[in-house]
Amino acid sequence: MEQIISSIKSKSGFIIDMDGVIYHGNKLLRGVTDFLHWMEREGKRFLFLTNSSERTPKELHEKLKRLGINVSDDHFYTSALATAAFLSSQKPNGSAFVIGDAGLINALYSVGYSTNSVNPDYVVVGETHGYNFEKIEIAVNLVLNGARLIGTNSDISGPVENGITPSTKALIAPIEIATGRKAYFVGKPNPLMMRIALKRLGVKREEAIVIGDRMDTDVRCGLESEIDTLLVLSGITGLNDIDKFPYRPHFVLNGLIDLV
Repeated sequence: MEQIISSIKSKSGFIIDMDGVIYHGNKLLRGVTDFLHWMEREGKRFLFLTNSSERTPKELHEKLKRLGINVSDDHFYTSALATAAFLSSQKPNGSAFVIGDAGLINALYSVGYSTNSVNPDYVVVGETHGYNFEKIEIAVNLVLNGARLIGTNSDISGPVENGITPSTKALIAPIEIATGRKAYFVGKPNPLMMRIALKRLGVKREEAIVIGDRMDTDVRCGLESEIDTLLVLSGITGLNDIDKFPYRPHFVLNGLIDLV
């Protein structure tokens, strides 16, 4: 165990998932504060890389501040920002019909995108609590009329205080089924997210480690980007779930508490 912890702590760049690693809903997980203090003391570079598209970096900063952690906005990168950057590179200053919350809408506005419910270039779906049949019906017909279907991430569900909540892949499924079109998902496990993270941290992949609670996104994304992975069992994936996958993480710990 000491050798594992030493190997993890020797890294210079930490790419850290949030839900299930840092918190569950509004509950901070054990060891998080001490781990962040350790990273700051040691001059480690770190980025919170979340598949959640609901919140802006400022809102994530405010959420952690309420939980007793104060880190600047530039330590956060979301699937909403990655989606906006991807769409901007594909079709600059385009338009989209959006099923999502402030984090996604603001990210699209920031790259010059406008919202459009008549003839958009894209239908973009992210996590949202404003999900209803009317929006799904509009989205289905827009996709059938030529709009391309984009999901901010391929998570099916995410952890909350009282269990799990449906995530983007579950929300986008009715549109895929009704149209016969498959969505393109930008967030983890798409290696695009990891390449962006490495650039923002300014470290090589050999110097970095991905810390996450999901085999299907965090671990897979790290493996496909050739970055070491640490699976923590404080979120979605349990110890018995690991063998259900045809690949393994480099390291497994109970949570960030094990590192401190």
